[in-house]
Amino acid sequence: MDNPYNAKTALRTIDAGVLRIAYQDLGPAGGPPVILLHGFPYDIHAFAEVAPPLALAGCRVIVPFLRGFGESRFLHADTPRSGQQAAMGYDLLMLMDALVIPDAVLAGYDWGGRAACIVAALYPERVRGLLSGLGYGIQNITQASRPAIPPEEHKLWYQYYLHGERGVAGLQAHRHAFCRLLWEMWSPDWHFDDATYARTAQAFDNPDFVAVVTHSYRHRFGLVEGDPMLADWESRLAKLPVITVPSIAMDGQSDGVAAAGGSAGHREKFAAAHTRIELPGIGHNLPQEAPAAFVDAVLRLAGKA
Repeated sequence: MDNPYNAKTALRTIDAGVLRIAYQDLGPAGGPPVILLHGFPYDIHAFAEVAPPLALAGCRVIVPFLRGFGESRFLHADTPRSGQQAAMGYDLLMLMDALVIPDAVLAGYDWGGRAACIVAALYPERVRGLLSGLGYGIQNITQASRPAIPPEEHKLWYQYYLHGERGVAGLQAHRHAFCRLLWEMWSPDWHFDDATYARTAQAFDNPDFVAVVTHSYRHRFGLVEGDPMLADWESRLAKLPVITVPSIAMDGQSDGVAAAGGSAGHREKFAAAHTRIELPGIGHNLPQEAPAAFVDAVLRLAGKA
């Protein structure tokens, strides 16, 4: 099958909330909906070997660019370029509303996994099943100032770098090199080539990329205010709500940024049927490094396995 992610003409757009979201729509329109959500610093190419098999299995597969990535754009110049966690969940819910999808299987990792967890926690009636890289992804911002052990703090150097203006200038000037370094550090056993990285790196040329990324890594530490429109969402998320939909957590054992043990300690945050999958030799970019395992997990949640 031809890779649909290499053809920009295949992208669709739809106004949803504060964004004009660019997305792929694959598979039969009447199939069980699946929404695939990429993380930072990645894009929809992460699902190039995931979305087509899901579509062939009869699922309707939606793959959007997150805010600040690729062809997705803010509708208004005065909208805050927020990267806070609530914004990711809000965008996902607005996309579902715009596409008239009453409920779907949500599958994501990193920022995308967090968005999926947020909608699953706050709007469980909209979620048939949840696949989340690293498990419970909702941030505990009230405890963000509590330091981890030094080896875990060391992994977060890029977040601390972006807290200062030097880091913002560095990301602005060297976004492609910066993000490639993260790929290499976070997936040490994944030997991607220049062309693979270049396909995704185009997504970082979005005019709001730097602003959204910077805000994300400052807001989660309580260093900046969030979008006032999302205050209620953040208030609800501060309670760390339990996820009550069927779920699968997926951990790469070679993940260079995840906390030791991955999602092993998250079980109490899932009240329904919950499975945890560990993938030896796999790093942070789960769907691109282990597409077959990702597809199998989604099909289980979609009732297609």
